[in-house]
Amino acid sequence: MKIQFNKDSYHYISDNTKDIDNNTIFLQTEQNSSYYDKLTDKPHSISVDELISFWQLSDMKVVGVTGTNGKTTVTAGIYSLLLDLNEAPALQGTRGLFAQEKKIVEKSMTTPSILETLHNMKQTKDLGCRYFIMEVSSHAIDQNRIEGLSFALKVHTNVTSDHLDYHGSVEEYRRVKSMFFDDETPKLLNKDDIKNIVYNPTNAQSYGVDEPATFKVQAFSLINGITAGIKHMQTETTFQSPMVGVFNLFNLMASIGSVQMLTGKNIEEICAEVEYFAGVSGRMEVVSRNPLIIVDFAHTADGLSQVLESMKDRDISVVFGAGGDRDKSKRPQMGAVAGRYANKIYVTSDNPRDEIPEMILEDILLGLHGKDNVTATPNRRLAIEMAIERLEENEVLMILGKGDEEYQEIKGIKHPFDDRVVVREILGV
Repeated sequence: MKIQFNKDSYHYISDNTKDIDNNTIFLQTEQNSSYYDKLTDKPHSISVDELISFWQLSDMKVVGVTGTNGKTTVTAGIYSLLLDLNEAPALQGTRGLFAQEKKIVEKSMTTPSILETLHNMKQTKDLGCRYFIMEVSSHAIDQNRIEGLSFALKVHTNVTSDHLDYHGSVEEYRRVKSMFFDDETPKLLNKDDIKNIVYNPTNAQSYGVDEPATFKVQAFSLINGITAGIKHMQTETTFQSPMVGVFNLFNLMASIGSVQMLTGKNIEEICAEVEYFAGVSGRMEVVSRNPLIIVDFAHTADGLSQVLESMKDRDISVVFGAGGDRDKSKRPQMGAVAGRYANKIYVTSDNPRDEIPEMILEDILLGLHGKDNVTATPNRRLAIEMAIERLEENEVLMILGKGDEEYQEIKGIKHPFDDRVVVREILGV
């Protein structure tokens, strides 16, 4: 990445050694130091700490959210609540960079390079933002793409199983996630999932639905959205949300608890703003109400379980697949979860990438052995068409895996494909 940067005689800064010239200073990071060390003529460089100091970023309150599922919704929830409380936040994540209720940068990596993150912090600070809310992936923790950042709060959603193609095992994946919570930074942890991580208890608070916690759900209803009574210290209050599913109750509790820890505001004042946060595009997004069709990003066994569990009061029809060139072990597990919850199952392509789509389908079908009403086709549009045609009264169609993605990646090419657009085309609306 090469961006404008005015310091001394330099006009640009880059974290890529190939960009270095007389006008470009090099940002030396833990991730790229090995490349810099190989250079015969080492140009002038600047460290991450020096860049943070030069851009005067240390006074921004950085909030990092990590977990297998829920990062996007929780960061968006924190951002929304802070906005409504006039606290001037910025948000960086898979959906892009946001500030002042506007999108500044389009979608990118969950956690980009440290140079891009610091540049995003500078842009949003110049706009008057005081908080910087960001998603933190396990890859970013392992590769230290969060180098030099001083977090005001670290948030844990849940840790199940994902990215085993990178980490190699569930144990290693959990170890990497746990690294994020091994210091004395203020942290907010999901008490119902606490067994899956190791953490430093100093400055730790928690939220929970079943387990005792700092921010505790006392009672809740999932009829027509979410209504919950919660307790924080000696204060009890309620909130309402148009969002659906018990997993979104956890996401909302993480958001509420985070905002309270960051601002010190009364929990009642924070909960009063919850109803204005409708969730994230492509996350349990209702595309049609009659028939009821919902699109979600769930792409792991745990993710599927959570979204399908949230609609178990209806007969479920589900369309899903699994990404190519990714963790293969989760595929039969995803099939087994679909078989446990859904009456009608359509196994299809997600983003096959460089794999043969039919081979991915076969891996998923291993978890559906002996199940009835299972249809498999690599043609995702055809799968959605068949699912809609066969949808009956009181059934809900869940189309999972891609959420708000607007493409399907096949053999290195991104073809236009948006589940929501396809549904509307088929319904003629």
